Amino acid sequence: MRFKNIFVKEILDSRSEPTIEVCLLSDDDKNFCAQIPSGKSRGANEASVFSPDRVKKSLENVKQELIGKNFNSTEELDAFLLKTDNTPKKEKLGGNFILGISIAGARAMAAEYKQELWQFLRDEFFKENNKENSPLIFSNLINGGAHAKNNLSIQEYLVVTETNTNLKESIENLKTIYNALGNELKKSGQLDELPLGDEGGFSTNFNDDFQPLKILEHLIVALGFEDKMKLGLDVAANNFYQQNYYKLGGKKLSAEDLVKIYQEYFSKINLLFSLEDPFAETDFEAFRKLRLRMPDALIIGDDLTTTNPKTIRESAEKGLINGVIIKPNQIGTITETILAIKAARSNNLKVIISHRSGETDDVFIIQLAKACGADGVKIGAPVRERLLKFGELIRIYQN
Repeated sequence: MRFKNIFVKEILDSRSEPTIEVCLLSDDDKNFCAQIPSGKSRGANEASVFSPDRVKKSLENVKQELIGKNFNSTEELDAFLLKTDNTPKKEKLGGNFILGISIAGARAMAAEYKQELWQFLRDEFFKENNKENSPLIFSNLINGGAHAKNNLSIQEYLVVTETNTNLKESIENLKTIYNALGNELKKSGQLDELPLGDEGGFSTNFNDDFQPLKILEHLIVALGFEDKMKLGLDVAANNFYQQNYYKLGGKKLSAEDLVKIYQEYFSKINLLFSLEDPFAETDFEAFRKLRLRMPDALIIGDDLTTTNPKTIRESAEKGLINGVIIKPNQIGTITETILAIKAARSNNLKVIISHRSGETDDVFIIQLAKACGADGVKIGAPVRERLLKFGELIRIYQN
């Protein structure tokens, strides 16, 4: 596969903030593009994100070498990109630009082989995967923290939906919960309209950080979905960690205090089963302590692990987590993302492929989830721009 041109366009993400679309023009004059999302809550070790103007300058550093060069696989293209930018955080070209080239190139190669992207990636990287079951859907129905303008410190209150029986019906059930939640919040808050957070979840004020869990569990049980849905939290504790203490609900808390709060949450909410980033990304001892005290809970790393194969492996070996978030733009190429997935798999971690808070129309993460046989996908509430991911799930898993 050879390319005869590369273009970068400035587009807007779901927060109306500038991001990039990268397009590669093949020798037979076909365009293959990738739109790159961005996160607001970022781990310290994520790949760098360049502004569209800075990416256009990076374009000149890679264009001459890329044009006309033959690539036989995604791995070959990514090796070229990683040789061109050999910095750990992609600080020469920008992690977002590199990922755009990687995804656009993979799409072009898949088209050359007349395959869906997920089939092409599975053949190249996951030949051993024969999993056809659809993944759990982690859907953020109440937004707080960095994703909303309300009084919640915890960033995401997730309804986790089982999809094995009927994917389309599962998504309909999720929409039913979302609509019922909206009606409940309007009624209790005497509101005509509800504010929405970055990922489509409701972002009203609550009495405390525990109240949303009670409301969600009540609705799930009332609607008879308790055998089909669970609850999860993306705490994003980096955002309320300050100089060796955590500030949650207006109180200064030690890591031990926070462990006890999580234990209390789990004892009171029967449907609660997962916690993502429950502590700051450097608070390894707190992660380890929580895993020991709550061995049956799914403890997920995101800011802790940043889709980095080495960090994922180390976190698993230290007993910090038993699940991991995979976000391609945290690391910068498809190949590195897949190495991260394989590091998770080899350490028996649950793999959850995730969107970002500033999303685009691109559905690459759903193709990746299908290719690797992901345990879950985290794709926001079933509204607005997030619906594209839900639609792609149905298209490639159910049809």
